[in-house]
Amino acid sequence: MVPKRLAEIAGQGSIYWVIRGTLCCRQAIAAIEPFTGTDGISRCRIVLDPSIVPVTPRPCRPFQGWRYLEPADAPPDLDAGGGSGLTELPEALRRELASLGLL
Repeated sequence: MVPKRLAEIAGQGSIYWVIRGTLCCRQAIAAIEPFTGTDGISRCRIVLDPSIVPVTPRPCRPFQGWRYLEPADAPPDLDAGGGSGLTELPEALRRELASLGLL
């Protein structure tokens, strides 16, 4: 389905990935292209920037559909931590530390 806030997020927003119950990375949304399939159903194509940006991990329940994060609620990028070295840690260790509430 095409998001209701299309104009706000296309070219400006990011899609955040929830993997194994953890919000862990994001990709910038370059464009959202509405189209109608051959079956007549309206859909949208999400064009993502190929670079994946790790974010400060936090638990997140899986969901379907669009959820909008206000900038203050969005997790910060890991490399925005001022050289904290978190991006150098193996992903499994980052997940474990996040699950313990240490990140």
